[in-house]
Amino acid sequence: MQADSIDPGAVRNGELTRSLARFVAQTQWRDLPDTVRNEAKRSLVNYFAVALAGAHDPTLEKAVSVYSRFRANDGATVVGRSERADMLSAAALNAMSANVYDFDDTHIPSIIHPTAPVAAALFALAEQHAQTGEALLLAFALGVEVECRIGNAVSPEHYQCGWHITSTCGVFGAAAAVAKALALSEREIVWALGNASAQAGGLVETLGTMSKSISVGNAARNGLLSALLALHGFSGPDAPLEGKHGFVQVATPNPHWHALTHDLGREWALLKNTYKPYPCGVVLNPVIDACLHLRGDARWSLDDVEMIEITGHPLLRERTDRPGVRTGRESQVSAQHAVAVVLSRGKAGLEEFSDAAVADPSLRALANRLRFVDQPAWPVESAQVTIVLRSGDRLSHRVQAARGSLDAPLANGELADKLHRLSAYGRSGIDPQPLVERLWKFESEPDAAAVVRLTSASSQN
Repeated sequence: MQADSIDPGAVRNGELTRSLARFVAQTQWRDLPDTVRNEAKRSLVNYFAVALAGAHDPTLEKAVSVYSRFRANDGATVVGRSERADMLSAAALNAMSANVYDFDDTHIPSIIHPTAPVAAALFALAEQHAQTGEALLLAFALGVEVECRIGNAVSPEHYQCGWHITSTCGVFGAAAAVAKALALSEREIVWALGNASAQAGGLVETLGTMSKSISVGNAARNGLLSALLALHGFSGPDAPLEGKHGFVQVATPNPHWHALTHDLGREWALLKNTYKPYPCGVVLNPVIDACLHLRGDARWSLDDVEMIEITGHPLLRERTDRPGVRTGRESQVSAQHAVAVVLSRGKAGLEEFSDAAVADPSLRALANRLRFVDQPAWPVESAQVTIVLRSGDRLSHRVQAARGSLDAPLANGELADKLHRLSAYGRSGIDPQPLVERLWKFESEPDAAAVVRLTSASSQN
């Protein structure tokens, strides 16, 4: 099948969806390369780090308050909090907290944040449907694979049209992962994906606001629900992805059909997963690296700055040209804020992307001096920052591969340190060390749910 065409028979027969469903149904732990197994664990370490960080953010406080009014039971852990929730609500809330600071992982090139929707759904399920760590890791790897392949099939036009790709594709990943954990048949997995297709949603317009968390949470919740419905015979369309009005056909004007099944089982999405050193949009990582480098030059001060140019892939401008931000959440996707705060403070932690930092008038003044220069040939992991001084001098630094990118990945020790730091930031009071130790050997864990229970604030009292 060619990259941008599709056999009409595949549409009529649901061949592409069935191929993905068959792959999910048939793949076993022994089929996962060691590198994929390791990356699955790294993704979970990062997931719990960011979920613990966001557990008491105002977004979560409000969401927990509302969701608690409608909970069916208290069978599932809400990460970093003393409250418990029903399975569907816990999936939503934990996906929200893992994504709320934009500090979660990023798949290249789709720019999906893959783990939050999939892991949140699986751990919520694990507390009601017993499974081993090995089984959860397998389901997780397969869910991420489905999610990111669908994302690649609709990229980049899908995001450019205004769809929030983590939300729209995350629901498929969660559905596929839970379907695997429930040992659904190929036919039932097709139904689960069809049920997910009916619930795919999320808009770029919501970025920087609490509303974004709704669709990220729904991706986990609705993906879990999609598989549970399929388990009970709740059927869906035969071709929910490639059908005439299926998700891929509707979600992009230029489908990349080969991305759905090409080298299935030989190329793995998890091997293109990356982890952020900074709590902001991933395209800002090389910009921040460059600013930190320039900040070390003592020959100039902020008062000397006439203008700041940032050069990068057009995606950098498209996603982060946000002057005049008003909240910490908005600042996470604002190049103007990121450049100003890093040049001013020489740091890029959660405090630098907070409401308090946004309120600093000196940062606003510096942010107004920024302009973008598009370089379509540059990769998204690369950027250059040029400071133009009032004297006419120009100071530039280009980052070829941002820290945390595929070419400069965070080491296991850095991910563990991230979990320790963000656990403290989130004020849950849990001891992160036992959690880290269990996650690094998660494949030998007899009860996957025991690990998520370590993140309950009440378990430490």
